[in-house]
Amino acid sequence: MATDWLGSIVSINCGESLGVYQGRVSAVDQVSQTISLTRPFHNGVKCLVPEVTFRAGDITELKILEIPGPGDSRQCGDLQQTEMGIPGVGCQVGPSQNGTGKVLKKPISSSAPQNIPRRTDMKNQDIIVSPQQQCSKSYMDRHVETLTQSKGFRRRHNSWSSSSRHPNQVTPKKSSLKNGQMKSKDDECFGDDIDEIPDTDFDFEGNLALFDKAAVFEEIETYERRSGTRSRGTPNEKPARYRHDENILESEPIVYRRIVVPQNANKEFCTDSGLVVPSVSYELHKKLLSVAEKHGLTLERRLEMTGVCASQMALSLLGGPNRLNPKNVHQRPTVALLCGPHVKGAQGISCGRHLSNHDVHVILFLPNFVKMLESITNELNLFSKTQGQQVSSVRDLPDTPVDLVINCLDCHENAFLRDQPWYKAVVDWANQNRAPVLSIDPPINEMEQGIDAKWSLALGLPLPLGERAGRVYLCDIGIPQKVFQEVGINYHSPFGCKFVIPLHST
Repeated sequence: MATDWLGSIVSINCGESLGVYQGRVSAVDQVSQTISLTRPFHNGVKCLVPEVTFRAGDITELKILEIPGPGDSRQCGDLQQTEMGIPGVGCQVGPSQNGTGKVLKKPISSSAPQNIPRRTDMKNQDIIVSPQQQCSKSYMDRHVETLTQSKGFRRRHNSWSSSSRHPNQVTPKKSSLKNGQMKSKDDECFGDDIDEIPDTDFDFEGNLALFDKAAVFEEIETYERRSGTRSRGTPNEKPARYRHDENILESEPIVYRRIVVPQNANKEFCTDSGLVVPSVSYELHKKLLSVAEKHGLTLERRLEMTGVCASQMALSLLGGPNRLNPKNVHQRPTVALLCGPHVKGAQGISCGRHLSNHDVHVILFLPNFVKMLESITNELNLFSKTQGQQVSSVRDLPDTPVDLVINCLDCHENAFLRDQPWYKAVVDWANQNRAPVLSIDPPINEMEQGIDAKWSLALGLPLPLGERAGRVYLCDIGIPQKVFQEVGINYHSPFGCKFVIPLHST
């Protein structure tokens, strides 16, 4: 019985320690319980030794890959052996001596120990086994069935004709070999028989109509309502979407009018977030500053705060970090600062000092007066310690356009200054220089402004400025909330995280 399996190609699994061996059976010793394989492959790699021997105790699984027929020269499968790297695969043995035989489906295996069949070879490989080799039909069928299940093959059950076919013979299919060569990889992937392609197209519309989506969602909603789980909503409902700067937590409704003045405002502005900022009259604004100064917000503090906010806005208008960095020393911006002999001029001088500290070339124009205000004298003393340039004549101002003109010539009092020759000369120079103009705390009357501004900076609360003031900005000069309440203003800060915010006309 053992000699009947000599020449068969088998696969022996020896567990994780030894691996999987494949080869042709060369000897079977029933006494010592050993089996020898010739031309062995270990885990898909050809062994260096011509023959290996295994003990029965080392074998965990044995699979028969091919059973040779009578007259087998043991050279079958050499062609596919070269192709696939395993011995004796793909051989078809001739018929038996008495002309009868049994045709069995012959499975194919890859060179690696994984049970992955070759598509073109697993369909149509046939071998003929003679009756002499059917020493035990039940034993043979059991091994073939085990091999078929392990390799994942499907056994076809065809109808048989008693007149044209033998009861034990399976009709062979076309060989997967073409001119003695393996089909190309394209044939392996796309080489299915045309007979297997269905004639009718799949009815997508008909199958989709079988699914009642509304009923399914209704059932889910009913189940979740009964179980108390959170409802997922109906298909028509859209989930709420929030931006990165929106709060997803429920909060109180936003009140956009949080600043209320005691008298009706002539003009109202709004911030970028929609908060309403009403304008105040000059008398109320002056009273607000006076009460703040009484509580400790002195003129010096207000000048410093105004200078910081105005310089910060000017630095942004000059280009910010793109313009003011160590790599652009050759592009140092130039600012012409036009100041008058009053508190508004002192605010401009404070702004020029901060700009000069930030490496901006500042040219300060201030007319000569016999007696100056103490605030102007103190600011000039600090400005002289910077690299800024101070001039008192229009002829000393640059002839070429500058990057920015800061206008602090006008004030709410002292209207007689506009009739002075130096004032008219400076206004003509600013209008001819064609540089953008930033006005700090401009007056209300448009006729009093000799220079059209592109931007205007208001302090605390805006005045009802006209169109010649340009775009209005508001800066925080540090007035406490209770100071606003003392003058009759219900105030809530609109600045948020900034000290200078833009205002839009409503």
